Amino acid sequence: MGKKRCLILLFSLFIVILVPSINAAEIYGTVYDMSLNPAKGAIIEVNSTTKQAIVSKDGDYSFELPVGEYLIEAVYTSNHNVYSAEEEIIIVDKGRYVLDLLLFPDLSEENELLLLGEEIEVENPYEDEEKQENFTWLYLIIGIVLLTGIIVFLMKTKKKPKKEQKLPEEEDPKNKIYEFIKQNQGRVTQREIRKNFSMSEASISLILTELENENKIKKIKRGKGNIIILNK
Repeated sequence: MGKKRCLILLFSLFIVILVPSINAAEIYGTVYDMSLNPAKGAIIEVNSTTKQAIVSKDGDYSFELPVGEYLIEAVYTSNHNVYSAEEEIIIVDKGRYVLDLLLFPDLSEENELLLLGEEIEVENPYEDEEKQENFTWLYLIIGIVLLTGIIVFLMKTKKKPKKEQKLPEEEDPKNKIYEFIKQNQGRVTQREIRKNFSMSEASISLILTELENENKIKKIKRGKGNIIILNK
């Protein structure tokens, strides 16, 4: 009887361990840096019941997870700068799911101080009175010269007839958005474009679609927004 109970217990334990793996889904993908290269050495975590984390040597990762909702996070450090990415995924059935992650600078308060690395200079509120007296005459002379120059300039401009000024034609919004992307090193978020242009979300999305159809840009989905990258 003792051996029979042991066999039943071992069999039950085997079933408990085997069932989750049968119903599990495989989540895999690659972590990319801002140059779209695999982030070697990135740390990837998933908030499963038993938290899982791996250090990826080549930027690839893979997790086996049961049905449920999860948050996958990646952290990557390069040249003392910290980059991160996070994506939510809902698993409704077993199978294989691809989820690539795109890293962006981690602009938390602590990391901003590391990225800036600037020293804050505090001005001395007390100045030497003798130095102020030495510069008083110099300031007075400079002021007189500037005032004289302004008066002469105004007298000359009054004599010249005013030329008609043509107002520049309003630039095409699509060109403005395209130039804005170029000025930001060819990489912005759709949210940044919306902040800098007084246009509706629908109008901006339509313009970005036209630029993408013209093969001038490409859009990468990141969470609930898009990353806009200029095609070279």
